[in-house]
Amino acid sequence: MREQYIATIGLEVHCQIRTRSKMFCSCRTSFGEEPNTNVCPTCLGLPGSLPVLNKAAIEQTILAGLLLDCTTPEISKWDRKNYFYPDMPKNYQISQFDLPLCIGGAVPLYEHNYPKDYQKNIANPGKNVSLNRIHLEEDVAKSTHLANASVIDFNRAGTPLMEIVSDPEIETPEEAFAYLKTLQQILIYGGISDADMEKGQLRCDVNVSVRKQEEDELGTKIELKNMNSISAVRRALHYEIERQIDVLEEGGTHVQATWRWNDDAGITEFMRGKENAHDYRYFPDPDLLPVRSGAIVDRMRSLVPELPHEKADRFEREFEVTNYDANVLASDRALADYFESAARSSRAPAKKTANWVINTLLKHLNDDNLTPSSSPVPPERLAATVDLVEAGTVSNNQAKEVFEALWETPERDPAGIARELGFEPADTGAIDSLIDEAIANNPDKVAEIQSGNEKLVNWLTGQVMKASRGKANPRQVTDSIRAKLL
Repeated sequence: MREQYIATIGLEVHCQIRTRSKMFCSCRTSFGEEPNTNVCPTCLGLPGSLPVLNKAAIEQTILAGLLLDCTTPEISKWDRKNYFYPDMPKNYQISQFDLPLCIGGAVPLYEHNYPKDYQKNIANPGKNVSLNRIHLEEDVAKSTHLANASVIDFNRAGTPLMEIVSDPEIETPEEAFAYLKTLQQILIYGGISDADMEKGQLRCDVNVSVRKQEEDELGTKIELKNMNSISAVRRALHYEIERQIDVLEEGGTHVQATWRWNDDAGITEFMRGKENAHDYRYFPDPDLLPVRSGAIVDRMRSLVPELPHEKADRFEREFEVTNYDANVLASDRALADYFESAARSSRAPAKKTANWVINTLLKHLNDDNLTPSSSPVPPERLAATVDLVEAGTVSNNQAKEVFEALWETPERDPAGIARELGFEPADTGAIDSLIDEAIANNPDKVAEIQSGNEKLVNWLTGQVMKASRGKANPRQVTDSIRAKLL
């Protein structure tokens, strides 16, 4: 029965742009200040105050458009979106309607950005979701609703806010998840925003409808307002799609409306009837001149960085790492820069450096809640640690102990730490004697090895490592055993 229905999803993503001042005034945009301290007559909407455009916000929005393959019209203008709400004291929001800064474009759905439990069953690998537009506007104040009252903090009011509007081409909650993860990644890559959903820098309105497969006309749209978690978007969509299908199956109909997601209860709840564009009575803002964009587009084009998928492709070609490793490394720009610096500093194959970055560095960063850019161990120190393993000076497990010490005292030399820990290579003659002794003491294992059970070579290597108290290099021991027996 459920297979008879198709879900159609469109996302409106609101992203705060990383600028020092607000969109139409010089107030700071810093996060975590005392409430209502970063304010002035303009962002408070006081009579007689006039807006002044933030050039950096316009540039960053156009850069976002270039990253997402949008086009920018030669002339873009500003409009007033009229509505009454306590978080908008002017009773209108300065926004853009028919001539936004960016038109068209698309967001690629990176396969590694789908939910982990879905990555083996991606229905449309390589899919791109088309964009309708990106427009620039001012953010509203932050409302906090208490049991018997509401309080408003105007520090956020007036912050430059991009609205990135997709076409209704998303078909599943998992595609919505991948869309948001990829978009967040690209915006961070471009330095346009920190896109931190916990700080409200990235928020999402979800439009979703359902219809039967044989119907061409889209179903009635329901909006889920102000989603602030990518995983919550997925949960909300799964619930809301099922709820809408249930209503239709029972013979009911839907009315266009705005609902909210109650994550604690795991349900959607009705908020209010949904307005249409004409209800906002858009008209050109008389206080702001249109923007001619040609020179800005040319200037920002030179600042377009290598995007995550482009970087991952290059890592595969240039460093010969796996597709999985390349995508993990390229998923964070700072992590990608760290890996590339370490790989170029090391004499070891880049694949080994990639393993250390993914398995060892990332573990330590996650354990200490650090970002790659704040790693205490610089890339060249990690490279020097990998080189100790490559040179046979220490084993891989010994190198991990070196890295543990390096994490606490990153200014030290990895080779010096290895010596202090007693990891200097053992005497070659002594190790050779231990190998001969292990062979002599285990004739049954030797016979099995020579009969074709080569896995037992590793067992003999283990005996030698115990006898050497970990000082022997396991790879060299294994090679020596093979040379003597095979």
